Amino acid sequence: MSLQKKPLGKSGLEIAPLVFGGSVFGWTADDNRSFQLLDRFVEQGFSAIDTADVYSAWAPGLEGGESEAVIGRWLKKRGRRDDVILMSKVGMLERRKGLSAANIEAAIEDSLSRLGTDYLDVYFAHIDDQEVPLEETLGAFDRLIKAGKVRAIGASNYSSDRLEQALAVSRDHGFARYELIQPLYNLHDRADFESSLAKVASEHNLGVVSYFSLASGFLTGKYAQLSDLEGNPRADFLNGYFSDRGQRILDTLMAVSQEASAKPSQVALAWLLHQPELTAPIVSATSLSQLDEILASVKLSLPEEMLSRLDAASRQ
Repeated sequence: MSLQKKPLGKSGLEIAPLVFGGSVFGWTADDNRSFQLLDRFVEQGFSAIDTADVYSAWAPGLEGGESEAVIGRWLKKRGRRDDVILMSKVGMLERRKGLSAANIEAAIEDSLSRLGTDYLDVYFAHIDDQEVPLEETLGAFDRLIKAGKVRAIGASNYSSDRLEQALAVSRDHGFARYELIQPLYNLHDRADFESSLAKVASEHNLGVVSYFSLASGFLTGKYAQLSDLEGNPRADFLNGYFSDRGQRILDTLMAVSQEASAKPSQVALAWLLHQPELTAPIVSATSLSQLDEILASVKLSLPEEMLSRLDAASRQ
């Protein structure tokens, strides 16, 4: 598949229009399945893989670092480090919490060791740690870039005001700046990004890769009611979507999907891919059939009438 690549801010890095979300690796996908998924993703022309040191510490019996370790084993076995854009994050893992310089410097070594590589393409601040001065955090990231351990940095879960402050600190101190952001953004969760962050990203030419792009699976249409979540490992993430507004969005999504002869997940992602501020949504899958369905979304072009109906249903 020939895919048009998009720049990640001014970093010089480019990616195809989907990013594989690695939270499933070592959690709901074992090594064998994870390797199959990564193989298929790269074979189809995609390159960006997103992970974090905290994945998947929330799951019983796991402590964090599992996703990075699985990716590291895949990279070692396949020898494809130069074929991928590798993204990880620091700040949320309990034993490596926050964005102090000392923590960032320790956390990067942990992540590089698990991943079996000597550099990350993108290193994200996973949170906005307001107890640490931005000068300290950005200074630490800048040193990692100068040392060749990181190629670019990004910010996840920052407000627009704090993002502006961080960009100003980088400018005033001559530090490397955040070149991309990772906000919550999907057909259901729109307000926070569109009300302010999108403007900052556009004005400063930042890349945008959205997480929970399918609202933790709600926008796949697999879950029609709360009872469908019983026994699902993502139930805690999904509970909040079952509201009157959520049902309206889901009903519209299902109708548009039927008319477009496409899967709900493909329509939800095609809507995201149509948004001009977005570089690429982060997507995930635990089976090859799920992944093939998701990857096909890049070829789906929805007419304006359908896009308008999805807009109307999710804005109300």
